[in-house]
Amino acid sequence: MIKAIKQKGIVNKDGKIELQSPELQEGTEVEVIILVTSSDTDTTEYLLSTEANKRELLEAIDRVEKQEKLITITPEKWHEKYSI
Repeated sequence: MIKAIKQKGIVNKDGKIELQSPELQEGTEVEVIILVTSSDTDTTEYLLSTEANKRELLEAIDRVEKQEKLITITPEKWHEKYSI
């Protein structure tokens, strides 16, 4: 069985990342996956990262530019339907 433990950490200037997990016993084998969070993420680059995403995005931009097949909703309707 795989147990997931989520932690956040900061990379030190020497590139070292230190994590502590008291719930794990010494000698326990673990696999670490590092997900880098950054405010510099280029959303457009991500959206264009696959051919399917690129095609969908470009088609959506084309529809907006041509004002075709658009769905409009008032703020009131949005709030009524999606407000939690």
